[in-house]
Amino acid sequence: MWKPLYNHTGSLSRFIVRSDRIRLSIWLPAISLITIITASSFTGLYQSEQERQAIAETMRNPAMTAMVGPGYGLDNYTAGAMMAHQMLLFTAITVAIMNILLVTRHTRADEEEGRIELIRSLPVGRLANVSSSMIVMCIMNILLAIIVGFGLFALQIESIDLQGSLLYGAALGATGIFFMSVTALFAQASENSRGAIGYSFTVLGVSYLIRAVGDVSNETLSWFSPLGWILGTEVYVNNYWWPIVLTMVAAFILMIVALYLNTIRDLGAGFFTAKPGKIHASRFLKNPFGLAIRLQRTAIIAWAIGMFILGASYGSVFGDLESFFASNEMLAEFLTPVEGLSLIDQFLPMLMSVIAMLCTVPALLFMIKLRSEEKKNMTEHLVARAVSRTKLIGSYFLVSIIFGTFMLLLSLVGLWFAAESVMESAISFSTIFNAGLIYLPAIWLMIGVAVFLIGYFPQLTSITWLYLGYSFFVVYLGGLLQFPEWMGKLSPFGHIPQYPIEEVGILNIFILTSIAVIFVFLGFWGYNKRDIEG
Repeated sequence: MWKPLYNHTGSLSRFIVRSDRIRLSIWLPAISLITIITASSFTGLYQSEQERQAIAETMRNPAMTAMVGPGYGLDNYTAGAMMAHQMLLFTAITVAIMNILLVTRHTRADEEEGRIELIRSLPVGRLANVSSSMIVMCIMNILLAIIVGFGLFALQIESIDLQGSLLYGAALGATGIFFMSVTALFAQASENSRGAIGYSFTVLGVSYLIRAVGDVSNETLSWFSPLGWILGTEVYVNNYWWPIVLTMVAAFILMIVALYLNTIRDLGAGFFTAKPGKIHASRFLKNPFGLAIRLQRTAIIAWAIGMFILGASYGSVFGDLESFFASNEMLAEFLTPVEGLSLIDQFLPMLMSVIAMLCTVPALLFMIKLRSEEKKNMTEHLVARAVSRTKLIGSYFLVSIIFGTFMLLLSLVGLWFAAESVMESAISFSTIFNAGLIYLPAIWLMIGVAVFLIGYFPQLTSITWLYLGYSFFVVYLGGLLQFPEWMGKLSPFGHIPQYPIEEVGILNIFILTSIAVIFVFLGFWGYNKRDIEG
C-alpha cells in the first residue's frame, strides 16, 4: 500500500548526493575538523588546573551562561568539560543551519523552480523526493556524529573519553536531524523556499532565546528548547543520553507530520497561503527601492523583533552581572580594573562585537537578495524596462545599509531598556550607543564585500558568509582560544576600538569606511558591465 509512495526513493537519494557532492564535502569535513582542532587546542591553552579554574570563574556569570549555556563541571573544569561548555552550543547551531539550508534546497526550492514537477512526470512516488532528502540528511548527520565522536576520542586527552566523545557527536547529529525535520515540515507549510528558511531560522532563533533566558533565570524554561535538551546531555561531566532520545523522538514525530502533509497538499501549494495582492500597485511599489522593501518586508519585521529581543535578553542579565562581579574576587582580578570604568563597562565591548556581527546577518541577507532574485530570472523583468542597473543594485544597497543600521539601533535600545530596568546604577545610553555604533564601518565593509562579489563574481557570493563566520570565530573566540593577533586583524571587526576601554581612533574608522566605499563603487561598476542571468 505504501510502497508506490516511495517508488525510486533510492535513485533520488543517490541523485541528491551526486548533485550536492561539493557542498556535502565542504560542510562535513569543515565542522568535524574545526571541532577536533578546537578540542586539541584546549590542552595547550590551559595547561594547569589553576588556569582552567580561573577561566571557569569567568564562565559563572549570567552573560556567559546566556551565550554558551550553563557550565556543568565548573568545579572541576577539565579540557572535556571546557570543550562541551564552550563549543557544543555553537557547533550545534552551525549543524542546524547546514540542515536548514540543504533540506530547503532539495524540497521547497526544487518545487518552486519546477524540478519536482519534472521528476513527478516520471514513475516516481509522491513521497520519494522529501523522503530521499530526509534519508540523505540523516546519513549525513550520523556520519558527522561518528566522525566527531571517534575523532575527539582519538586525541587521547584524559578527560575526553570514548563515552563522552560519542555523546558529543550524537548531540550534534541529533540537533541536525531535529532541524532537518523542522525544515521538512515548514517546506510543506510554506509556499516558497524563502518562507521555509525564514520559519526554520525563526524556530532556531526562538530556541536559542528561550534557552538563554531559561539558563539564566528559570531552568525549567530551558527544557522547552531543543537546544536546551542538547546542553542537558552534560557531555564529559555526567554524560546523560536520554536528552538525545528525547530529541530523536521529537524529530521522528515531525518527520511523520511532514510526510503526511506532503501527501495531502497540491504541488506548489502550502498551508500558509499568501494573501492576494491589490489589483493596482501603489506609487511606492513602482520603483526598485519600494519593491526591494516590499519583497523583504516580512524578513525586515522578523529580524527587527529578533534583534530587539536579543538586545533585551543580554540587557536583562546586567543586574545579576553586577552583583556577580562585586562578589567574585577572582573575576575582579581577571578583569584588570580601569580607572573611571566599572567591570561591566569593560565587559561591554565583547557583547557589542557579538551583537554587531549578528546584526550583519540581516544586512547581508537584504543585499544578497538581489542575487537570489537574479537566479530566479526576476531581475530581467526590471532591467528590460526603464530601470538602470545602478538604480537596481543601489536600491538593494540602500535597503541593506538603512535596515542593517536600524537592526543595530534596535538591539542597542533593547539592551539599554532591559539593563535600565534591572540595574541600580545603569549604564548610560550614550555609552551603549557609542559602543555599538562604532561597529557600523565594519558592517558597511561586509556589505561592500557582498556588493563587490555580486558585481564581479556572483557565483561566489556565499564567500561573504564564510568571511562573516571567520570574523565571528576569531573575534568572539580569539581571546578565549588565544589566537594570534593578526588573525583578528583579518576581520573588519578586529579593527574596531574596544569602547569604552579604548579611545575611538578616527583613523581606523576612516580606513574601514573608505575600503567599504571602494568595494561598493567597484561592485556597482562590475554590475553594470557583466551579463545578467536570465
